[in-house]
Amino acid sequence: MSSHDDASVSPPLVELPINTHDRGFYDGFSRAVTIPSKVIVSLIIMWAIFFPVSASETLSAANSTIISSFAGWYVYLVAALMAVCFLLALWPIAGSLRIGQQDEKPEFGRFSWFAMLFGAGIGIGMLTYSVGEPMAHFGNNPDIIRGTVEPLSAQAVRPAYIYTFLHWGFAAWASYALVGLAIGYVAYRRNLPLTIRSALAPLFGLRMSGIWGHLIDVVAVVATILGVAVTMGLGVEQFVAGLARLGLGNWLLDADGSSSAAAVIVALLVLVGASTISALSGVGRGIKWLSNLNMGLSFALLALFAIAGSGLLGLELLATGLWDYLRTIVPNSLTMFSGGSETGDALVQWQLDWSVFYWAWWIAFAPFVGMFIARISRGRTVREYVLGVILVPSLMCFVWMALVGGTAIDLELSGAAGGSIVEAGISDQLFATLSVLLSEGVANVVFGLVVILLMTYLVTSADSAILIVNTINGAGETEGQRRNHILFWGAALAFVVGSMLILGGIDAIRITMIIGALPFSFVVALMAIAIVKAVVFDLRRKRHGVPTTAEGCADWAGAK
Repeated sequence: MSSHDDASVSPPLVELPINTHDRGFYDGFSRAVTIPSKVIVSLIIMWAIFFPVSASETLSAANSTIISSFAGWYVYLVAALMAVCFLLALWPIAGSLRIGQQDEKPEFGRFSWFAMLFGAGIGIGMLTYSVGEPMAHFGNNPDIIRGTVEPLSAQAVRPAYIYTFLHWGFAAWASYALVGLAIGYVAYRRNLPLTIRSALAPLFGLRMSGIWGHLIDVVAVVATILGVAVTMGLGVEQFVAGLARLGLGNWLLDADGSSSAAAVIVALLVLVGASTISALSGVGRGIKWLSNLNMGLSFALLALFAIAGSGLLGLELLATGLWDYLRTIVPNSLTMFSGGSETGDALVQWQLDWSVFYWAWWIAFAPFVGMFIARISRGRTVREYVLGVILVPSLMCFVWMALVGGTAIDLELSGAAGGSIVEAGISDQLFATLSVLLSEGVANVVFGLVVILLMTYLVTSADSAILIVNTINGAGETEGQRRNHILFWGAALAFVVGSMLILGGIDAIRITMIIGALPFSFVVALMAIAIVKAVVFDLRRKRHGVPTTAEGCADWAGAK
């Protein structure tokens, strides 16, 4: 090989210095990221608490503008993320590259890895939406809007599962996988800080050390807090509904069936308090053990539905749902409904309420889940990482939706439920299904199990989010051991969720999250370009005998 070839192919960037403070309260933290992040989140909280009417009106106006203006952007971005992930996994030479040094072994075994993926990524949503989503599409989906099937009929079940799987399948996990891969690949191969800005180093190099890097990390922190707030809000509502089902008092619910202010405050004190304690113990202890516990409890609940519920119908729905999903994933992922007629306007509204909301939610959730997945995936190959992160949790979601949601639909179709599940609020539909399915005594025991499972999922999500925010603020310091900052973010999360739930319900959190997700969506688009560039250039370096990892670069420099 000629020296000219070596000169034209340079090694990757293996240093990305980020200024951190070296003493006092911000010791080890980037003040340029931490202080603006705290100020922005604190201003959102104060605005919601002290100016609730202004906040509500402004958020609603901004939401309708953003959703209608950027709906197509969200739809096509998520489709592109799926395409990039599968391209990298299925491209043989790219898929064999390792997220780490050349012969590095994974830190966690496969069971713990899958358990942490599932618990942090989607656990709470599964408990809320496993009945709620199939049941909602059973009553209204694009086929029903077009008039081709009747709502709440046997013919409405199959299309209901096409859209349920569309929302909880590859789209969600590809968003997480792409962000995690973009961060983990450069952080562990090139010894760059484990933070959002590092993912863009293949595009922008050392410029990520300065103000643009700070800005990207601030956007990621705010998106994380707002994305996790939606999940926490859903979980708190369902947690309170479960406590009410257990007969712990009328004070838990308001007259309209929503959680009372007192119930929200008590629930948040318990849940965020436990999350903060778990976050202080780090990933290896608190989060790992909680993830394994909630995985075990989830399987127990799933087994109950398989045995006592409509197990055979669930398996049939799983098989037909998978076939329909894979058959329609490309057109459904690229379809943008257009208005102008009564049917067209209804289809557009349905897409905004469901698909676009979900795509924004997954993107807002992606800095947190992506960073967390990167943190626990060191040592795996690109192929194992992508297929593991996308296929296994997606399949678990499908099994859960088919067995749990299928049982609820079967109870309504047979008349056994008498409309009690359809008419329940989304937070109460899982409990409503259990109360029809089981005798009162057994149902109360299972309600208790679901409440404990919700607690473990809520605590896992919140403590993971707190640790990830601290990691971003600490310039990639993975354990983020500064207790005062962990306590601040725990309190901030509680205040965001509490102020929005009490003052505007879950819709207020949803709106705030969709707005917060928009700036980060542009960062995610750049990440997709950056990871493709990083992989292509690494393959080119390998072809020219130039090192692609920090370890290899050190040896190469020493040999020169």
